[in-house]
Amino acid sequence: MIIRSNLGMLLGLLAGTSFAASALAATTLSSPDQHLQLKVELSAQQQLVYSVARDSQVVILPSALGLQLDAADFTQQLKLAQTSPVKSVTDTYEMLVGKRRINHYAANEQVVTIENAHHQKMDVVFRVSNDGVAFRYVVSDPAIKFKKFVRETTSFALDDKARAWLQPIAVAQTGFANTNPSYEEHYLMNIPVGTVSPSKAGWVFPALFNSGDSWVVLTEADMDGNWHASRLQAASPGGVYQLGTPMAAEVFTDGKTVGNLLAESKDLLRSPWRIIGVGSLPVIMNSNLGSDLAAPAIKMDASIIKPGHASWSWALLKDDFTTFDVQKKFIDYAADMHWEYTLIDADWDKKIGYAKLRQLVEYGATKNVGVLVWYNSSGAWNTTKYSPKSQLLTAAQRKQEFARLRDIGVKGVKVDFFAGDGQSMMAYYIAILKDAADAGLLVNFHGSTLPRGWARTYPNLMSMEAVKGLEFTTFGQKDQDAVATHAAMLPFARNLFDPMDFTPMVFADIPKIERKTRNGFELAESVLFLSGIQHFAEIPEGMATVPAYVKSFLQTLPVTWDDSRFVDGYPGQFVVIARRAGKAWYVAAINATDSDKTVNLDLSFIGDKKAQMISDGDSSRAFVQQPVQAAKDTRITIKTHGGFVAVFE
Repeated sequence: MIIRSNLGMLLGLLAGTSFAASALAATTLSSPDQHLQLKVELSAQQQLVYSVARDSQVVILPSALGLQLDAADFTQQLKLAQTSPVKSVTDTYEMLVGKRRINHYAANEQVVTIENAHHQKMDVVFRVSNDGVAFRYVVSDPAIKFKKFVRETTSFALDDKARAWLQPIAVAQTGFANTNPSYEEHYLMNIPVGTVSPSKAGWVFPALFNSGDSWVVLTEADMDGNWHASRLQAASPGGVYQLGTPMAAEVFTDGKTVGNLLAESKDLLRSPWRIIGVGSLPVIMNSNLGSDLAAPAIKMDASIIKPGHASWSWALLKDDFTTFDVQKKFIDYAADMHWEYTLIDADWDKKIGYAKLRQLVEYGATKNVGVLVWYNSSGAWNTTKYSPKSQLLTAAQRKQEFARLRDIGVKGVKVDFFAGDGQSMMAYYIAILKDAADAGLLVNFHGSTLPRGWARTYPNLMSMEAVKGLEFTTFGQKDQDAVATHAAMLPFARNLFDPMDFTPMVFADIPKIERKTRNGFELAESVLFLSGIQHFAEIPEGMATVPAYVKSFLQTLPVTWDDSRFVDGYPGQFVVIARRAGKAWYVAAINATDSDKTVNLDLSFIGDKKAQMISDGDSSRAFVQQPVQAAKDTRITIKTHGGFVAVFE
């Protein structure tokens, strides 16, 4: 094992002391296929550290573990009290939202019990699967009467030659109407590890790194509302990244009382899983660790779980078109496109009203189109004016409002403008999900945090924004200029494990904006981006400009994928992904580089099937259709800022 000489110094700066090379106690846990090895040891300074190796090459260098509570310190003066036998953990589960319908998880698990100087105990549960490592802290010692989180010393030390693809998180109470943070920033791509975040609030999950032959993705899962959401701290000296906590303002408040920022419990205190995906780029891209480590689905009426596609006026037409006549037109549009839903956005309660909403719902039912409606989540944590506002703050309000929507026949809600990642805000998300499930409503969160596996636990969660989506490219040219590389980054990080409501796809013009992507690029997003309900931005007038074969493709596009496979790509540059629905494989690609790109794709897994590929014509708004054959070496040229889709049936 080779460890850079300054590692001990760097970790010492973070933990308050240096780590010695020798260890007093250690345990090693391997993945089922033996390619990943996790080493956990107690340093000579009596601190718990771990490292991760892939095929004997260290990927995560010795890094700190530890949890400090108000009444117990598990960061120093520790001893190894017990190590459990290794046990095999397997799981099989179904998801209608995500990369694949049937998912299989297998890992080896070991529990390490540590004891501090006051004889208080904490368990650290470790799992190693073929695609990564996960661990969580569990404090159940009855001698600790009240378990209040103070800090977590978990760190991830990467080689100083590694590269990073990271999204900064905005400072709380900044941005439009004080609505930050909402995970809506551009990524810094291929930067040196150790680069300081431009935001003092830090970096969001998932965080992507490349170290030698291995790729690493950091995230967390199994958020049950009792713990705050974490992030990476802004500074990472020497490539040592530490977990950070939300800012003080990121809490639920009704203007009178303020909820908890950080975790606490009178009984069991259990952290979310800290996840380290490790492997080649295809292994990372095909992984489902973010949902593998999430809690199983709650019990609910499965008949309401209906993914789909939706028409949506607001993306291009904005506020003034949330009117009865326009929304009726968009129901007709959805029906013509064979889409399942129409979303009616902000201020519908003022501009349309509940009585007229019922008429739209009834009209949509005659067209087999369900209606979704927008809500403002906020209480006193921002200054937004959009309505319905502050109608979901209490359980009583939610039950009353959701019952009213159910009576009208509304299929789901889009809830916007959350305050951030504090424990009380995470609990608010989950309360909405549970109450919506009880009422038979689907949910889409905007202005929100990262889902962190919630789509598995709450099957009525169709999507969450948590991304600088298409709407930003309609506000100003700067975001439009950056959209190609941004979109080519998203499958590798934000959309890697969780559904993402980017609201893709425009074929015609965006008002007052010069579009920078070709139509093939836009069409490919319909397959590349995963969202339980895909809200398409294009309006009827724009859809009328495309060839019949493009419209037919979108009319028959599957709403659920049985499997997905990464074919080729590089973060922020280009991506090619294949998704299967039944026996048909849909292959989609985008090229964000400034020149045409020729790729040699291994499509042999499809067999010898042929397809009609839809790609870019001579102009940026033109399509062309041509045959393509699946083979071991399928050669395709993708135009700059262009893309393609092909259906092999």
